[in-house]
Amino acid sequence: MKISDFIIGLALVVLGLIFLFENFGIIEFDFSRMWPLIVILAGSGFWIGFFRSRKDSGLILPGTILLVYGFLFLFCALYGWWYMENLWPGFLFGPGIGFVLMYLFGEKEVGLLIPGGILLGLSIIFFLRYSVILDYWPLILIAVGLYLIYKHSKSKGESE
Repeated sequence: MKISDFIIGLALVVLGLIFLFENFGIIEFDFSRMWPLIVILAGSGFWIGFFRSRKDSGLILPGTILLVYGFLFLFCALYGWWYMENLWPGFLFGPGIGFVLMYLFGEKEVGLLIPGGILLGLSIIFFLRYSVILDYWPLILIAVGLYLIYKHSKSKGESE
């Protein structure tokens, strides 16, 4: 028997006991607020599967997505779903960080950094949209422009 079968079996027994005890009033489990824990456990299962063998880096992406989404859902379930109005860029962040982690823990396939970088960049931009920092984004354009002018003037001085 594989260890993953044991872990899945153990998780099912624990979940079954929680629901059974809750049905008979032995424990009080507010499923309407705690269901994201199942998503977090599933994501953790993927990561455990990866760390058990370190061969299948493909487990990192779904594990990371489920963990990020699970924590987003848990936060909103506990504190209010209206927060999702500002937290929705996390849906881009999950796969973005997943691709980057696949690159870091996997076989260093550069192609993973392209979707990872795009998704992370978009999520950061959209997260910053709700921040005062975004008012200053034109400073990045100014800095890049000044750098290019400096680089051009330096190369022109060397060619003369």
